[in-house]
Amino acid sequence: MSYHLTKNRVYKFTDFLAIPLQVSPVCTTTIILNHILSALMPALQVMITAEFIDTALAIFNGSAIRGDIYQPLVFLMLIVAYHSLNWQLMSYVNLKFEMKLTKVYRSLIAEKRAKLEYCHIEDNSTWDLINRTCQDVVGRLTSGLNNLLGAFGIVIRVFSLLLILMTQVWWAGIIIVLISVPLFALAIYGGKETYKANVEADKYSRRASYLQSVLQARDNVEERTLFGYTESVNQRWLEKYETSRKINMKVRLKYYIRMKGSSLITVFLSLAITGVLLVPLSQGTITVGMFMSLVTGTLNLIQMMSWNLSYTMSELAKNREYLKDLTMFFGLSETEGALSLPQEKDSVAFDSIEFENVSFKYPGTEKYVLKDFSLRLDKNLHYAFVGTNGAGKTTVTKLLTGMYNNYEGKILINKKELRQYTQAELKTFFAVVYQDFAKYYISLKDNISLGNVLELNDAAINRVASVIGLNSTIGDLHSGIDTPLGKIKENGVDLSGGQWQKVAIARALYNPAQIRILDEPTAALDPVAESSIYEMFGKISKGKSTIFITHRLGAAKLADEIIVIDEGKVREQGSHKELLELNGIYAEMFNAQRSWYK
Repeated sequence: MSYHLTKNRVYKFTDFLAIPLQVSPVCTTTIILNHILSALMPALQVMITAEFIDTALAIFNGSAIRGDIYQPLVFLMLIVAYHSLNWQLMSYVNLKFEMKLTKVYRSLIAEKRAKLEYCHIEDNSTWDLINRTCQDVVGRLTSGLNNLLGAFGIVIRVFSLLLILMTQVWWAGIIIVLISVPLFALAIYGGKETYKANVEADKYSRRASYLQSVLQARDNVEERTLFGYTESVNQRWLEKYETSRKINMKVRLKYYIRMKGSSLITVFLSLAITGVLLVPLSQGTITVGMFMSLVTGTLNLIQMMSWNLSYTMSELAKNREYLKDLTMFFGLSETEGALSLPQEKDSVAFDSIEFENVSFKYPGTEKYVLKDFSLRLDKNLHYAFVGTNGAGKTTVTKLLTGMYNNYEGKILINKKELRQYTQAELKTFFAVVYQDFAKYYISLKDNISLGNVLELNDAAINRVASVIGLNSTIGDLHSGIDTPLGKIKENGVDLSGGQWQKVAIARALYNPAQIRILDEPTAALDPVAESSIYEMFGKISKGKSTIFITHRLGAAKLADEIIVIDEGKVREQGSHKELLELNGIYAEMFNAQRSWYK
């Protein structure tokens, strides 16, 4: 079921009603009826209060019996009971409503984000849009529904009270309607300005949030203490926070002044209407009860017109701007088959990879990261991609795994163009350990099992953990391999950086992919320890094709063939011995690093 959140459509105000009705029809209907009933209450209260006061005065004057007071009194008590019990009842309904929306839309938003083309993740503008749209989609939908119903409720409330007022003083109601027009316009304009300010402020608040995490996160405690950078980072946080705060404050102050300026007009208007009502009261055209009820109702109406109406319309304007963001978010391009599971491991056999004059530049940039890049990789061999930072090594991995397909030239896997493969097929070919590998705060066993979601094999998981050197780590954990990692659970255990790296590598080894790629996941280790990890990985991957990506050359010696990449091209290619004899880029880099491995 789409739940109305699909691409290639424009989201409108009606979606604030249509989406909740589709997700939770009972709760939504209850909320709608409650808004209508609440909107009618002020008019009913005016009529019943007037009846109660007039009956009480009639009893006091002896023109009515005491029993006549019971009917309006009962109605007043029912209104009081409604206001008292309604809040508790609707709190329960709203809670169920929000839980249902959360259940549906958390997964829908997660799926959309997972299907986005990778270029949107690396683009600042679209990443801001993604964060802005996905930050609290359930809250936005709930707010949009309540604002929409609130606006409708205000219309009912205004017209019901105006109807009563105009039966007594017809021109007073007309004046109030005329006054409300500029208030509407001001509120809508203020809402748009506030949302635009929020968009601009979010750019700074997101950076401030990151700096705040640097100052508070557990992972940074050691470096905060060692380097003493707290004050410096705190100053940067304060600058970003203050910039964000001032942007919002400036717009809110203008909005407040506009609204309160309008309120002064309505205050004078309410006093004038009260004075006017004294004339029909003195002439006996309206009763004392009706006069008092109309004065109270008119004051409440004026207050609502000057502030509640303004706030509601402002929020509607902001929600309208959010709908534009939602439209843009769901219109972002997707990777076809991004959520597909890998095919069975024996479905496709790997033979070779060929790059034929491949050129590539990242979207929105003019500089080519790869230019006329040509290379052939064959099965069952270990390759090392080496070069300086920014040479294009990681970009090759991104292209191979289908993160970008807007390259020039050809990339052939088994003589078939890479773009002709489905995502499921590409996932069958590759298992990657990235430099910034993920740390999942679940059990160690589950961390490894994520490498192959098609099969859960306890024996294979234990074997992988053993060969990668995690046995001693597992033995020290209170629940062995089933121990939850991280500190989000009471009995969770955090690992060292090196242990986390082994877990990430074990995850890749548990994956049955035929090509395993290590993209500098051991960069935090010393060169000798890094070489040991690569050597172990190479032995375990015997019978598989592997690619080591590194700028440190101790591990490169372990490869069957070394590819030297510089300025987006293959500059040298051969074994460690052959490249040293060539006395070119590789030899120069290796000699510069030789002391690291003594």
